[in-house]
Amino acid sequence: MNTTVKTLALLIGLLIVPYAAGARIDAILVDKSEGRLYLKSKGQVVKAYHVVFGANPEGHKQQEGDERTPEGLYVLDYKNAASGYYKSIHISYPNKRDRQLAKWRGVNPGGAVMIHGQKNGWGWLGFLTQFFNWTNGCIALKDADMEEVWQAVKVGTPIQIQP
Repeated sequence: MNTTVKTLALLIGLLIVPYAAGARIDAILVDKSEGRLYLKSKGQVVKAYHVVFGANPEGHKQQEGDERTPEGLYVLDYKNAASGYYKSIHISYPNKRDRQLAKWRGVNPGGAVMIHGQKNGWGWLGFLTQFFNWTNGCIALKDADMEEVWQAVKVGTPIQIQP
């Protein structure tokens, strides 16, 4: 597939490319306006997934309970196979700047922002729940997609979340 066709397919969300097992994923890009998570290797997108966010997705996470997904550069700092959702990977929110802004505003910045699958026992509803933003600020995928991301991504991988 040539680059132009591949780019066009990614933009319209029709690209179905099996994840190349063994490809080293060195970055993740999440585009909130597109509802997409991109696995990247050496600056190139190798796989794209449809994702949903917090129930109040507009803007950067400000405080605990605002149901927003943070925006900015973070790191995937640990994995949890025993999560209440189908696997989870923690995003390093809040960072130093997030904590400072929350302190200045007199609020708790929140935390426990993850990439995860569906709530345990509800994976079969992924075909439906992925049509609306339902998390408390996390990034959610269908379980099968989460399994691919889980296998592809190592702790320490940077993640850029853009509006």
